[in-house]
This record gives sequence, C-alpha cells and structure tokens, in this order.
Amino acid sequence: MSISKIRILNTDIKPGKRTVINLDIARLHTRTKIEVPVIIERGRKDGPCLMLTAGIHGDETNGVEIVRQIVAKGYNKPKAGMVICIPVVNIFGFINNTRSLPDGRDLNRVFPGSENGSLASRFAHALIHDVAPYIDYSIDYHTGGAGRFNYTQVRVDSSDPESLQMAKVFGTRFILHAKNRDKSFREALTGMGKKVLLFEGGKSMNLDRKITHVGIAGALRVMQHMGLRDFSRELQELQSTPPSEVVHISDSSWIRAKYSGMYRSWVRNGAHVEKGESLGSISDPFGEFEKEVKAPHAGYVICANHAPIVNQGDALVHLTLHTELLLR
Repeated sequence: MSISKIRILNTDIKPGKRTVINLDIARLHTRTKIEVPVIIERGRKDGPCLMLTAGIHGDETNGVEIVRQIVAKGYNKPKAGMVICIPVVNIFGFINNTRSLPDGRDLNRVFPGSENGSLASRFAHALIHDVAPYIDYSIDYHTGGAGRFNYTQVRVDSSDPESLQMAKVFGTRFILHAKNRDKSFREALTGMGKKVLLFEGGKSMNLDRKITHVGIAGALRVMQHMGLRDFSRELQELQSTPPSEVVHISDSSWIRAKYSGMYRSWVRNGAHVEKGESLGSISDPFGEFEKEVKAPHAGYVICANHAPIVNQGDALVHLTLHTELLLR
C-alpha cells in the first residue's frame, strides 16, 4: 500500500485518519435501508493493509465480539499501513440470529458473487469488488455451528510458507491445514493473491471470554509481525503467551452419532484421547437405552458438540488424524 491517494467506495482514505464507509447493498422488504459499516484506519506511513472480518455467518457472534473489541480499544489504529474492520459482514443474518441471508443462501458459498445475482451473491460481489482489492492480508473470524464448540484454531493452506508463518505468529495451539472451500471468501481472496487466515473458536449464538481473548491477541501479534504497530505493551497487559509448540493438523475426521437420543459429552475440548477411550454417551429419555461413544483412533479433540439432543448421523466430536509438532 502506498501513502499516495487511496479511494474506496468513492471516499478518500487519508493518512492518519479514521473513515467509516457504509456498504449500501440492499433494503428490507419494508424498504428500510440495510448498511454494512466498513471501518478503516490508515497510518501516516507506508505499510501493508490487513482486513479483519466477522459475521459472514450471521449467528457466529463471537467473531463479531472479537472485531468489535479490537475497534473499541483502538487496536485497529496502525502507525503504518491500513487496517479495515468489518465486524458484521452478513448484517441480515445478524439481525435475525440466523446463519444465512434472507434468500436462504450461505454467504460463504457464493464468492466472488455477481452484481446482478441473488442477494447473497450481490453482497459477495460488493465485498470482493469494492473492498478486497485494497488489502494484502485478511483474518476472517468464525465459530462452530449448530451447538458445535470449536477449540481455538487457525485454518490455513499450509503449503504456502508465508501463510503458514502468519498462522504460527497468530498463536493458537492448533493449526489446521485446510484447502480452500469452493466459492468461499477465503478462496476468492486467495485467488486475488491475498494471504488469508481463518480463525475458528467457540460456537454460534454464544460469547466466550477465552475465545475472544485468543482472537484479539492473535490479531495483535499478526499486526505487529506485519509492521503496522508495536503491541508489546498491549500483549503484556493481555497476559497472552502463545505455546512454544504448535500442533499442525494435516488430516481430521468427525465422529458421528450412531443413534438418536440425549447426548452427554465426557471429553474435554482440546484434549488428547486414545483409541477406545469413552467420549460420551447417547441414551433414550426413558432410562431403557444408553450407548457409549468411543474414539475410533487416537487424536486431539478440536471440536465438541454441546447439543443435548442429537440425531443419528450428527457430528459429535472432531478428532485429528495426522499431526506433527512445529516450533513457533
């Protein structure tokens, strides 16, 4: 990014200034305008541009809280470069506490979108066409869905050395190698030459302080690594020290319910379990039936289902298959 003139959505972004632009894409059926605030802070010196996004799925509130706190505490104000924050991308879903948009589409499955397509497609197109060209790096915040609680992790294409290094800097215990999902936001940005980290932590419609703490500290470490600003004092105040070793996950699998019923989990999220270890049990509500859920292989638990009622085939535990320890 150059200190020369930058213009986003017909608005001049001046050095050392805060600019808030509203993405005006659509209206409710009542004709009420719905706008997506894009908060831009530009430093006085040259440097790269980082974008922080959350709420692509409208019910994933913990990511929204992470970006909100980063803005509220002024962490998004760089000395050099530029930071773009979009705390709530899917404003429609956020208003209605739903994952998707009113047209029923998952916003994270329609990128890069179309100017004349569905509501979701128009949202995606505006983000890619009007904002994404100005960024160099992106951190996209997500949570588990449908009662599934993700242990804090960063998902990245670890075949790209710079992206993997960025994931190490972020500071989570787990780094999951994940190929770009077709028509996802991450795939669209990667296709534009941007470096993207996808953070997963917590579950939908839930705020968790530990998850929020990890998500904020990770963003500060990345910003400091990029040279946007020195966050040494802030990280010390947060008392955030990343583990010296990182568990790099190259493969994982879901353990699914063999029966429908009431589900109780025995396993601690983030724990290492052995083959045959009891992870929980499923029973009927009448006291006549109960079956254990056992680990089919050894691995780390990186997601646990918190739902009390499950159906046959529901995802219960996300368990790593192949891992290696990396030095940070």
